[in-house]
Amino acid sequence: MRNFIVGTDWWTDCDDAVALRMLARAHRQRKINLLGFGINACMEYSAASLEGFLNLEGVSDIPIGIDMSATDFGGNPPYQKRLAEFACKYSSNSDAKDAVRLYRSILASAKKKIEIIEIGYLQVIAAVINSGSDDISEKTGIELIKEKVSKIWVMAGKWDEDGGMENNFARNERSRTAGDIFCRRCPIPVTFLGWEVGADVITGDSLQNDDFLYKALCDHGSSHGRMSWDPMLVLMAIVGDEKKAGYDTVRGTAEVDPITGKNYFSPDLNGKHRYVVKKKDNDYYKKCINSLIE
Repeated sequence: MRNFIVGTDWWTDCDDAVALRMLARAHRQRKINLLGFGINACMEYSAASLEGFLNLEGVSDIPIGIDMSATDFGGNPPYQKRLAEFACKYSSNSDAKDAVRLYRSILASAKKKIEIIEIGYLQVIAAVINSGSDDISEKTGIELIKEKVSKIWVMAGKWDEDGGMENNFARNERSRTAGDIFCRRCPIPVTFLGWEVGADVITGDSLQNDDFLYKALCDHGSSHGRMSWDPMLVLMAIVGDEKKAGYDTVRGTAEVDPITGKNYFSPDLNGKHRYVVKKKDNDYYKKCINSLIE
């Protein structure tokens, strides 16, 4: 069984909730094993609402970490306060572990390779990459990632144009700096799914009205479904193979400008980065995702 750490902004948008339902169900069905969650956008109810969501999904006892300094993304999504009512262990963000220490702890104790899914901002994984030895492990972050991580799946970038801009890289100075560090220093293979891939695939439009995921979409103003950036990245990661999930890939080296957040890509058959291009029609991905969340 494949093991995952999942990073999420768990922010004002609702495509994270759709994606996490897919992950929670795959975990319950023992298709994958979730080892921990890292929240990389900090709001009042972040940790409690994520735990509440997971409890409602029948998934408990998975540790949650958070970047407590990441308060500069803004927002106050109604669904977070609603879901926080179902939390048991996390009454506030201070009850969660520091996300960087959680990642390092999971990696240090791992007996076999782990994959990382990132559907939010990259400053936590960038901080892991930059981390030195500590009381958790004498190994640096790069050493831990080289030894313990087989692949990282990232929803970020806009790869259909040179110098594209997308929120997860370009939101603010924190995200721009993290994107630059991640692309330059991450030592293992990375597959990116860009904004252009999920923007015209709408999912979550056929949920039942009493479904708490439907209520989260309504809170966002997406009662008729939402663009599927995070769900499409998660679907691909669960399948575990880009081509089997319905994509072609372009291989090379990705870069993020730390000042502007614009992303660039240099094709190279030996590069460790890839971005995906859809090879099926939008309805294919829509049906795959909706079948996993209804």
